[in-house]
Amino acid sequence: MSFSRYNAYRIMWVLVFFDLPTENKKQRSQATKFRKTLLDDGFSMFQFSIYLRHCPSKENAEVHIKRVKYHLPELGKVGILIVTDKQFGQMELFLSQKPKDLPQIPQQLELF
Repeated sequence: MSFSRYNAYRIMWVLVFFDLPTENKKQRSQATKFRKTLLDDGFSMFQFSIYLRHCPSKENAEVHIKRVKYHLPELGKVGILIVTDKQFGQMELFLSQKPKDLPQIPQQLELF
């Protein structure tokens, strides 16, 4: 039986959704810091308050989720969702009513 270590059911996407207050300078600073933390951890902005990250496994996804939880801002709402690459590939994405391609999967490097 041939088993691919990386397949559409093992590869995961972590999506972080958030709605953070930005009513004063401190809140804006915290929101910016949270976004920067996501970017520094390899997340990409999908929409202004939705960031996503490709992970080669559920175990790897859990590492990044733990980091997000560690950096949660004191105010606001944050949601985290994990989907398989197969589920992510089923998404229909539109830009101004025109179909748009999904983000490219990053090149995977495996070291032994």
